[in-house]
Amino acid sequence: MKDVFLVYDTSCFYEIVILNYFMSFTKCEVILCSLDGKAIRTAEGYSVNVDTALDEINLSEVRSFIVPGGDISIINNKEVKNILQDLKKKNVLIAGICAGVDLLDDAGILRDIKSTHSTDEDIMNDSKIITSRANTYVDFAIEVAKELELFEDDADLEETIDFWKYHKRMQ
Repeated sequence: MKDVFLVYDTSCFYEIVILNYFMSFTKCEVILCSLDGKAIRTAEGYSVNVDTALDEINLSEVRSFIVPGGDISIINNKEVKNILQDLKKKNVLIAGICAGVDLLDDAGILRDIKSTHSTDEDIMNDSKIITSRANTYVDFAIEVAKELELFEDDADLEETIDFWKYHKRMQ
C-alpha cells in the first residue's frame, strides 16, 4: 500500500518533512505526486521532483493521502476533490495540515467530522481523518504515524515523542 503526498507549488515542506522521515525510516512506500507530475517549488524555495501525476495514482493501492499547507488554490479543483471523496469512501487515512485542512473542508471531507475547523484543538483524529494546525507539525507526524501503526511498541512511540517534540537526547 502506498502513502501519497499531494505536493504543489508553495507546499509547506516543513509541515510534512518529519512525517516523510518516519515513513521512509519504516520502509513505507512513499509517493510524492503533483497535479501534472512535474517538479514543484516549495514555500521554502526548494525545487522538488515528484514520482508521478495525481491522475496516475491507483486509488485502490493508497493507504494514506497527505495534503500539506500552501496556496491551495492551485489544487482546489474538482479532480482533487473527487479523489479525496473517493478515498474517504474507501476508508483511506486522509490527513491535512494548515491550509490542507481548508482543502479537505472544501471537498466535503470534514462533514460530520471533528476537525481543527470545528474545534479549538490543534490536532484532531476522527474516523481516519487527521487535521492539524501548521505549528503542530511534529504532533501531526506522530498522529499520522500512530494511525498507520509505524511504531514498534509504546516505548518506540514515547522515545519518538521525547526526541521530536521535547528535544530530549537519546541514551
